[in-house]
Amino acid sequence: MKQIVAIIKPYRVENVLDGLKDAPLEVCQVREVKGWGRQKSYLDEYRGSEYSLAYLPKVEITLWVDDAHVEEVLRIIVDHARTGRQGDGKIFVLPAEAVV
Repeated sequence: MKQIVAIIKPYRVENVLDGLKDAPLEVCQVREVKGWGRQKSYLDEYRGSEYSLAYLPKVEITLWVDDAHVEEVLRIIVDHARTGRQGDGKIFVLPAEAVV
């Protein structure tokens, strides 16, 4: 069993979840998170003045998948989440040693 953690752009979540609806998953969790990577932060404008947002909104999708289906699930996530621009996110695959 593997745990897959995908951190993606918020507007791509529905697209990814639609792609995963028929995937062989054991469990799926979705949560809103904030953070930054290589893109650091960005400037925004509010009421005529610029300010910096240190953390960018993202969505974390955590999945538990049988070892035999990990590649299939990863392909689905990448196909539905990738925009080709900086800040698309990351996918982590971790061993799930025990599930109780």
